[in-house]
Amino acid sequence: MDSILQQITDWLKEMLVSAIMGNLSGMFESVNNQVGEIATSVGMTPANFSPGVFAMVRNISESVIIPIAGLILTFIACYELIQMIIDHNNLANFETWIFFKWVFKTFVAVMLITNTFNITMAVFDVAQQVISRSGGLISGSTSVSDATLTAMQATLEGMDLGPLLGLYLQTFVVQVTMLALSAIIFVIVYGRMVEIYLMVSLAPIPFATFGNH
Repeated sequence: MDSILQQITDWLKEMLVSAIMGNLSGMFESVNNQVGEIATSVGMTPANFSPGVFAMVRNISESVIIPIAGLILTFIACYELIQMIIDHNNLANFETWIFFKWVFKTFVAVMLITNTFNITMAVFDVAQQVISRSGGLISGSTSVSDATLTAMQATLEGMDLGPLLGLYLQTFVVQVTMLALSAIIFVIVYGRMVEIYLMVSLAPIPFATFGNH
């Protein structure tokens, strides 16, 4: 009778060890794949992520948002000029440099609005380089060698049936969590890119206020 129970126990242990190793191997491979996909997707510039949408966003920004930003800048420039005249007692205390200062500030603001798209794209290009490099580091740190898995399997084979069952349930929960995490990563990556497109298209409006003291 004891021999039969031992054989059943050994069979259950062998089955649990195989199941745990399958979960762990798949889980680590999934982690590495997800990190690689994140680094690739998040590291894309808005122009490379979706060229069609990027072209549409740029067209909207240049044909609709920039004229609105120009109107805002015109209001701000006129307000600053009026305020400057009032502050100097209706030019009773006249100083030539204040007009050069006003012209220079307005010129800088106009240049910022005109080149808003190039400036924002430069920021995202720099961020893309940083993300690409960090993605490679993360992928390297989460990779697991075959020797590590072999040593882990030897440790599992020396465990009792109860701890193996508990460990199997834990690895199963983690594996399900990784599947849910894949869906969340997909939503976050695409949501981030939509947010970037909105920020890039509306960027000329806050740039128009840079000339205000």
